[in-house]
Amino acid sequence: MASEKVETVIAGNYVEMERDEDDQTSKGTSKFSRMFWHGGSVYDAWFSCASNQVAQVLLTLPYSFSQLGMLSGILFQLFYGLMGSWTAYLISVLYVEYRTRKEREKVDFRNHVIQWFEVLDGLLGKHWRNAGLFFNCTFLLFGSVIQLIACASNIYYINDNLDKRTWTYIFGACCATTVFIPSFHNYRIWSFLGLMMTTFTAWYLTIASLVHGQVEGVKHSGPAKMVLYFTGATNILYTFGGHAVTVEIMHAMWKPQKFKLIYLVATLYVLTLTLPSASAVYYAFGDMLLTHSNAFSLLPRSGFRDVAIILMLIHQFITFGFACTPLYFVWEKAIGMHGSKSVFKRALARLPVVVPIWFLAIIFPFFGPINSTVGSLLVSFTVYIIPALAHMLTFAPPSARENAVERPPPFLGGWAGMYSMNFFVVVWVLVVGFGFGGWASMLNFIQQVHTFGLFTKCYQCPPHKAA
Repeated sequence: MASEKVETVIAGNYVEMERDEDDQTSKGTSKFSRMFWHGGSVYDAWFSCASNQVAQVLLTLPYSFSQLGMLSGILFQLFYGLMGSWTAYLISVLYVEYRTRKEREKVDFRNHVIQWFEVLDGLLGKHWRNAGLFFNCTFLLFGSVIQLIACASNIYYINDNLDKRTWTYIFGACCATTVFIPSFHNYRIWSFLGLMMTTFTAWYLTIASLVHGQVEGVKHSGPAKMVLYFTGATNILYTFGGHAVTVEIMHAMWKPQKFKLIYLVATLYVLTLTLPSASAVYYAFGDMLLTHSNAFSLLPRSGFRDVAIILMLIHQFITFGFACTPLYFVWEKAIGMHGSKSVFKRALARLPVVVPIWFLAIIFPFFGPINSTVGSLLVSFTVYIIPALAHMLTFAPPSARENAVERPPPFLGGWAGMYSMNFFVVVWVLVVGFGFGGWASMLNFIQQVHTFGLFTKCYQCPPHKAA
């Protein structure tokens, strides 16, 4: 039997052993399978990054605009979009640094998916590993919970014969089938379709709101309260915080060193969807959005709206898989199943991961407020603070900077400019995102619990339909 072909790629100081794409996808796979199933190109990574950013958040951004006001809503999207792209770049630099160091030690990753906590462990030690593992896994857990809540919230606007809690039970069972998707290599067709679906939905929201026009007596009073202002800001912080799967997406690439600008380009495309849709819905409905966190709830029923809802449901299934797959990997490694080549055995081993997600979605069905809470308490550290601090500490020794695989871009002003950017990110997110955002989001979340209660059957449903 011929041995697996290994190619050595040299880029600057970067020496990495990579499996050849044609060699990987030709063995035992049909042309159809290679086209739709086995993805590892730059385009696959771009679709995965863009698709992962614009799931259910697309429906809550108008709610954030009602809290922030139009101008702040637009500025925060641009600001956090750029900041998110910066920290995604930092994560990619740290991944390449870690992988290069390990492969120079002859470590073989062909049957192992590298994850963020392992990068932190290899570069900074076990305490950083534990912090990364806690924040990443908790964020992904609640990210998956949000997808289930969003599924139930959306389908209710097509079929209100069942309450949202019952729909959560149903979609929990449907989303559990993601255990059969082995890795991010296998999301090629799903990430492509997912982005097409959210593109349709975003432009539906934009056009339908403009055609509908402003409701009678519309008011645009935001920002009215500091609590609401910072709640809305942290929801946008969450919007551009899809980095919890960045390392897994990079590892699925045939040539991960090409990831550098992928997240930025994906973010620029996402902004063409989120800015028009959020602005148009807020323009049409104004303060009504303060009590309607799902944009679908205010638009009149039509064939286009039903199509948009169905497409979003499918995309939320895909995004559930995006969020859960890293959790599946962590669980597999914990129980010693990660190296198994049996898809069925790995799927069975993954099922216990879905159960707590299902349960939490039933306890806290607060669509909108939970996004802000997750953004302030988890995304702030997972996506922004930890990557910036980790980069600063990794390259603090002069020898590390001298032998760095990826050097700072020239336009930044060298390492001093790089450190200045990272320091700004840490301070801003710690004070504004975690501090003010955490305070505001928790107050808003607690208010929802007091108003609706835990295990509520139909959060924000009209009274005559909630019975």
